[in-house]
Amino acid sequence: MKNGFVKFIFCALITGFLSLDLNAQVLEDYQTDWKEGNETSWFSANDRIEVQLDLESFPMSFFHFEIPKSSVVFFDKKLWFFSEKDTVFHHKVEDLQIQFKSKTVNLTVYNEGIEIGDAQIKKLLTPLEKKVERVEESFSNEGLLIIERDFGQQEIKGFFILVVLLLLTGVALYKFVNPFLFGFMIRPVSLVKAEDFSESGSLQKFFSFDVLSYLILVNLGISLFGVFGLVFLRQDWLDTRVIIGFESLFWLWLALGSFLLIFSIFKFIGIRLIAYLFALERLEFSHYFYLLRITAIVLTFFLVISVYLIINNYSFLGSFLSFSFSVFFWIYLAGIAALFLIMMNRLSFKKYHLFAYLCIAELVPFLVLSKWIMDLGQ
Repeated sequence: MKNGFVKFIFCALITGFLSLDLNAQVLEDYQTDWKEGNETSWFSANDRIEVQLDLESFPMSFFHFEIPKSSVVFFDKKLWFFSEKDTVFHHKVEDLQIQFKSKTVNLTVYNEGIEIGDAQIKKLLTPLEKKVERVEESFSNEGLLIIERDFGQQEIKGFFILVVLLLLTGVALYKFVNPFLFGFMIRPVSLVKAEDFSESGSLQKFFSFDVLSYLILVNLGISLFGVFGLVFLRQDWLDTRVIIGFESLFWLWLALGSFLLIFSIFKFIGIRLIAYLFALERLEFSHYFYLLRITAIVLTFFLVISVYLIINNYSFLGSFLSFSFSVFFWIYLAGIAALFLIMMNRLSFKKYHLFAYLCIAELVPFLVLSKWIMDLGQ
């Protein structure tokens, strides 16, 4: 009985000593210094936490990092690494001080839904070698190369939400002023019936205010997806030309929308000229707006999905944009084929005559434009 009591006291002393030794290594604990960085978000979950690290005190000590999986880590807006798995490692304070040439540095961890406490940082006298060795295989970022890249996720979200609200406001005003034309343009059944190919077509002239207003709304919507495609799929190309931020994206959206509007007007003039050469007068308007309605309906569907993703699953938005561009390509080709069938049934022209007209007016320009966009994307 006495020997058992002595053994118990001895084990307790050894455990206490080891615990004191472990705790004594902690020079600074940053657990209470973390701050959530999503204060400007409107209705999305927090996506980042930040902490200010001191690089001046204890230069020979080590930072002990514990980063959750699927996190992107930045030092002062400079990308450090991406952790595919839960990652634990250490880094010497002196090395970071030499690298950044600063007394303090801001560390930011991006992860959808991350909370304070998910990441841990401590300044230790000596590294915890055993703990690091245990997870070394999951830490695949050899060398920890630091490359500069701004991660303006909140500015991108804010830009997207504002533009969507502006587009919805424009659509509401357009529906109030032109309810009949608006209903005709957005009804998918009108694509099957092709009512505007009849002599009693109710659409007005191209350069009227209601038609141009509709063109502006559609092209601004296309411009929004174009800007997002550049941000998510060609950010490296965009970085070399503009500073990605709310203001720059907004002006880029307006500039691209204006360019698309001018392009749409010249496209209609080109179709009208080709229709005149093929003796298909009075059909250029129906032809043009049939494909434009397809674009507007598909665009609305993609816009609804994008709003959902940017609120609930922002990281998936890039993949969806890439997928949506491919889907739109095939839908537009199907629209050209449907247009050929409609014109073949409504007109007395020979098939090869109509096919040549659509190839020159639509198919060849669309394929050339798609090839140019694909080259830009690569």
